[in-house]
Amino acid sequence: MKITFIRPNMLPVRGNDAMEPLVFAILAGLTPPHVETVLYDDRIEPIPYDERTDMVAITVETYTARRAYQIAAEYRRRGTPVVMGGYHATFLPEEVLDHADAVVIGDAEGIWPQVVADAERGQLQPIYRQDGYPPLHNFQPDRTLFRGKHYAPAALVQYGRGCRFACEFCSIHAFYGKNLRQRPVDEVVDEIRATGKKHIFLIDDNIFVDVPKAKELFEALIPLKIRWSCQVSIDMAHDLELMRLLERSGCTTAVIGFESLNEANLRRMKKHWNLKHHDYATSVRIFQDHGVMIYGSFVFGYDEDTPDSFDRTLKFAIDSKFYTANFNPLTPMPGAALYDRLAAEGRLLYDRWWLDPRFRYGEAVFAPAGMTADQLTEGCYRIRQEFHSLRSIAVRAADRRTNARDPYRLGLHLASNLVSKWMINKKQGQPLGEGNL
Repeated sequence: MKITFIRPNMLPVRGNDAMEPLVFAILAGLTPPHVETVLYDDRIEPIPYDERTDMVAITVETYTARRAYQIAAEYRRRGTPVVMGGYHATFLPEEVLDHADAVVIGDAEGIWPQVVADAERGQLQPIYRQDGYPPLHNFQPDRTLFRGKHYAPAALVQYGRGCRFACEFCSIHAFYGKNLRQRPVDEVVDEIRATGKKHIFLIDDNIFVDVPKAKELFEALIPLKIRWSCQVSIDMAHDLELMRLLERSGCTTAVIGFESLNEANLRRMKKHWNLKHHDYATSVRIFQDHGVMIYGSFVFGYDEDTPDSFDRTLKFAIDSKFYTANFNPLTPMPGAALYDRLAAEGRLLYDRWWLDPRFRYGEAVFAPAGMTADQLTEGCYRIRQEFHSLRSIAVRAADRRTNARDPYRLGLHLASNLVSKWMINKKQGQPLGEGNL
């Protein structure tokens, strides 16, 4: 038996910033040895639809749903069964089942071997539902799927899943609830060693969900002498012992969700804890004093935002010397509380924006209170461009604590910004998927 894994592209353009789709390495590691597995990544290569295969497995994110359905249609037209899973499939299984032969709801660990066994017998069930949250131990991703493919040089590794916060716009809490799980540290260390890479991206939704376990992990990373990146909540800055371990273990960059400079917006999105211990400037200084380059993430469109919010935020991001940043229109995702609230308030501009052929990437999908939808779209696009202007890149590169601390960091700063500068213009205004469903 042969299984073909497919990672759909979001837009009808290919880019140079694709990272390894770790989910398929995990699934390949859970697949019986006698089953052949192959990966095709729609972001970086064409899909050979006519190549022989017995089953296709596609991960579905909301932004890639339209393209995932188009790919599935090509395979099903050829008589090949298609299985879909992921966040979007878990939140909208009925929609996904219109385009697939089987849907996996929840995490795949614990249920994937059953999917494979049923496929071998030609008896796929329409719904596979993971009951509870399987433990994250005794498995190693099979990264042979990535050989010969041109991904970003950092290897993706996962330590834990879930987040202790429940921000209104985020679907992580809706997927995992209050469940927080971590893998055994020795297994994570073994996996990092096995990658052979010197830069690792720990892709946990929030690496700072369990302080004792985070400290255990960071201490175990010190002897590896690697550089690594993560996603982390800003409240980590108040734990100076943990910050010192972060620095000693080689943390180079961190994605931090600032979201808004307006406290009323933070309260509305249930993220006022961002300011629980320090103001933003103090937290930024603490991270940067420990050599951590900050990727700042912001959203616009909450009710207190006005057209003036864009330039204020842009100035803060440049003055703070963030090595990179993203400025996104607030986008309600299925499964998140925000989507249900805006739908109830009658403010959504599309029934299902992710399937609507009129929707374009970077576009507002709801009616904000303090500006028009067009102002929201144009404001985010404008400050993305200005933040990634050559002048801004040079100004931010001058920070000797982080972006210019050493040649490696400076090279990372320049490469990340130049790729982002190119991709911003390439992605903005593009439709999701390719052609019609």
